[in-house]
Amino acid sequence: MTEIATPGQLRMSYLRWAMVTVPAIVLIGSLMGVLSNSGYGNRWFAALDLPEITPPGWVFATVWPILYIMLGLALAMILHARGAKGRGLALTLFFVQLIANFAWSPLFFGQYQVTSALYLIIFILLTTIATAFAFAPIRKAAAWLLVPYMVWLSFATILNFQIDQRNPDAETLVPTAASTQIG
Repeated sequence: MTEIATPGQLRMSYLRWAMVTVPAIVLIGSLMGVLSNSGYGNRWFAALDLPEITPPGWVFATVWPILYIMLGLALAMILHARGAKGRGLALTLFFVQLIANFAWSPLFFGQYQVTSALYLIIFILLTTIATAFAFAPIRKAAAWLLVPYMVWLSFATILNFQIDQRNPDAETLVPTAASTQIG
């Protein structure tokens, strides 16, 4: 026999990886958003002077899970490519950008660090570009799965920059406490 594994066995191996990576990334990404009180329900965020390009909340709630699914699938492809040249570097770059991605919401929404979050998202974008180039020789499909994420990161970088420009005092902005008036 000249084959080590059949194509069906190889597909199942990839699917096993994907059954771990996709839910893990979606869950952790979602959890970071919830724990940092991200989105329009955050009074500090609602108090900011937001640019016109700011999408409604449902866009973020739709886009991020899709992007996290794509990231999980891309990661599964690279994890599945055992023995591929450059795999270690590709995985390192991927996890560096992913950890930075997970840190962005707590930094922006939780700590109100708009300028620091801008620097972080630029780092995430650049690291993701490097990751795509590292993925391409291993699995072109994995690199292509990162393209929508890079497009979204580019938009999010512009949005973060505009928020930073329009809110120079964002770090010190304290939202007014919710008041309840009876009567």
